[in-house]
Amino acid sequence: MAPIKAVLIVLLHGVFQFALCRDVTLPIGPLYRVAGFPVSLPCVVSEYEGSRKQDFEWFLYRDDAGGRQMGVISTRDPGFPYAPFQSRVRNGEVRVERDSDARVRLVIHRLRTEDQGRYECYTPSTDSTFQGNYSSLVTVKVIPDTLQISYSRSLTGQPLPQGAELTLTCSASIQSEQLTHLSVMFGKRGETSDRDAEIISIDKMLGIVPGSSYQKRYDDGEISLEKRNVEGGQDLYVMKMRGVRAEDRGSYFCEASQWIRDPDRSWQKIAQRTLDIGNLTVNELDDIIKVMPTPQGVLTLQIGAPLLLTCEVQGLPSQINYGLLVQWLVNDGTRSKEVGLVWITPAGVVSWGDELSQGRGSLEKVSEGRYTLKLFSVQPADSGSYRCAVSFYAPDISLSPSTAPIYSQHSEAVTVNLRTKDVRVFAVVQLPRGPLLKRGSTITLICNVTIVTTGPVQAQVQWVRSLIPKLVMKKDQSPSSDISIPDQPIEVTPEPVATLRHDGVTQVFSNSSEVSVDRLTVSSYRLRVHVARPADQGLYACHVHAWGQDPHGAWYNTGVKAESNTVTVYLYARVEDLLLIPLVVGVSSALFVGIVIISTVTCCFMRRLAKQRARK
Repeated sequence: MAPIKAVLIVLLHGVFQFALCRDVTLPIGPLYRVAGFPVSLPCVVSEYEGSRKQDFEWFLYRDDAGGRQMGVISTRDPGFPYAPFQSRVRNGEVRVERDSDARVRLVIHRLRTEDQGRYECYTPSTDSTFQGNYSSLVTVKVIPDTLQISYSRSLTGQPLPQGAELTLTCSASIQSEQLTHLSVMFGKRGETSDRDAEIISIDKMLGIVPGSSYQKRYDDGEISLEKRNVEGGQDLYVMKMRGVRAEDRGSYFCEASQWIRDPDRSWQKIAQRTLDIGNLTVNELDDIIKVMPTPQGVLTLQIGAPLLLTCEVQGLPSQINYGLLVQWLVNDGTRSKEVGLVWITPAGVVSWGDELSQGRGSLEKVSEGRYTLKLFSVQPADSGSYRCAVSFYAPDISLSPSTAPIYSQHSEAVTVNLRTKDVRVFAVVQLPRGPLLKRGSTITLICNVTIVTTGPVQAQVQWVRSLIPKLVMKKDQSPSSDISIPDQPIEVTPEPVATLRHDGVTQVFSNSSEVSVDRLTVSSYRLRVHVARPADQGLYACHVHAWGQDPHGAWYNTGVKAESNTVTVYLYARVEDLLLIPLVVGVSSALFVGIVIISTVTCCFMRRLAKQRARK
């Protein structure tokens, strides 16, 4: 048994040793890199024994040295580099950067033509036995630097008005025997941070890629980039920013990069050049634009008079054709904020905030920067505070709900007051005397209205109904407590039943019983609920609104109203309903007594019959 165990131990040890075969890997070559630019060669060791942190040594077999080995750099021996690399290692141009205990990178900051050759990454052994490979080789080819970049026009520092179009150009080219690709990016230097912002680029696959902070402006068509083929071998890249903003001020640059695809199918940037284009200064519109209303201050009008308000945009730069969205905002004093009354788009399309306002007025552009709002006949509801709001958009931009303006400004408010007639309204509701109301009866209510004013006037009467308040008893949560809190009525909200408008049109809101409203006299209005049901019970009242007539004959709501007293409508039970319960109880009792009697007689008869049969 012992010999078998020994054999198994030897076999397992051999398998374990075979599994731990040191492996050193470098990228697949050949790798083409550009002279004068950095190169980074990652080296990884795996499946090793001993110290967790491994050492690395790099060698170069130059093509022009007959394949002789030259020490480049070592992680454990400062004196390892050969003479051609000693000064470069000391000044940090050639160095080893460690990513982990088993992964490092040989970095040559500025590649030279004589650096071409085969690079070997060697790992000194820390294993108990010599298993696997301890080094790996990769060929590096150094190609000439042919990346060129230039511009035809730079920013001179001349200020641009906010919203003007900015055009930047950059020419770039490469002349390489290898298949390489070119990408071009326009960017802006960070003013408050060290990071540069990428505006837009054409990548190595000729795709247009906007920077993350410029994505929305690119989607809205404000920023574009195109590649133009020109004579002389260099391609021209043109970036346009259709409407510069205040945050666009800063220093701009153009960056061209050369890319190559390595044998492992990954893309590597092998050369890059950056060219400063110049500094941009933006004149903010807030410093040169003024939105003014006409007239200003307080405007007092008669009911029915026209309202004419003009919005003028002063200080518009003549060289820029802004797209202006002009809107009139109004607050009648009953709202917490202003609402849009009417607006006109840069394309001249006019929209009203609600359907009731449409047709009552107009908004038009009378000249460049001048817009006039006209309400043909003002009513009391038109009184309030008016302001003109102007939003500036870049020229030739198609607007969408998400398009943000370049700049917005509001005018001072114009207060519009209307001279209204002195109107007083009184209303009293009563329930005429008559027989008690029962289910199926007709409920009749009279609303007497008094309006004190001068000139033509009409009443608009609305009948409302509330539920009859019920008493709510609140008791202490403790089961042993008998103390109750005084009764409190339930808060009820009136519901409309029917309306007789000022123009004689009737509106019925009830969906249960048949309802009618009519005008008995000049000041008396009647509500009838036919074939009343229990759901028609409640507290009834009438609400009256006074409507006046302007000089043009149009009717308007004066805003004066009155609410009447309330009357309680309760439906009593009919005689048939009162007899129904006794009748049902009586019939049920009679049936029960009859059944008991029949059962008793039958039981006695059966017992007697049984006894007679037993005697026989």
